[in-house]
Amino acid sequence: SARPADLSPILTDYYQVKDALIAGDAAAAATAAGELLKAINGVDMSSMAAADHTSFMALQDKLAFDARHISESKDINHQREHFMSLSANVYKLAKQVKLSSQPIYEDYCPMKKAYWLSSDAVIKNPYFGSTMPDCGKVAATIQPK
Repeated sequence: SARPADLSPILTDYYQVKDALIAGDAAAAATAAGELLKAINGVDMSSMAAADHTSFMALQDKLAFDARHISESKDINHQREHFMSLSANVYKLAKQVKLSSQPIYEDYCPMKKAYWLSSDAVIKNPYFGSTMPDCGKVAATIQPK
């Protein structure tokens, strides 16, 4: 009997990367992205429901690509570039598979024309950190299924 996938560690680790980028800490972002990469590569797909399996398989390589690049970089601007596409793909996953029992906020930064995800409705911008911490708005909310 297929259980719902427990992909929640992917979101938890993604949030750690986000928080490090908000703090402007490239070393912490790299470490968190390394944990994220382990979570992405360590998913047990054998017990997954078919729909979850299909959704995850379609995004796994893309998620791993950006997580790996962030983990191997010490340049916060390079990390933030990869965080844009990482965020887009985690959002796609979150819309299809339950990643949290809490709402997930999709935030938008008009300066970067880029999105990110947060567990909190308060804007804390990972693309600008302390330069413009509250630049952005909540664009969408994923309610738990």
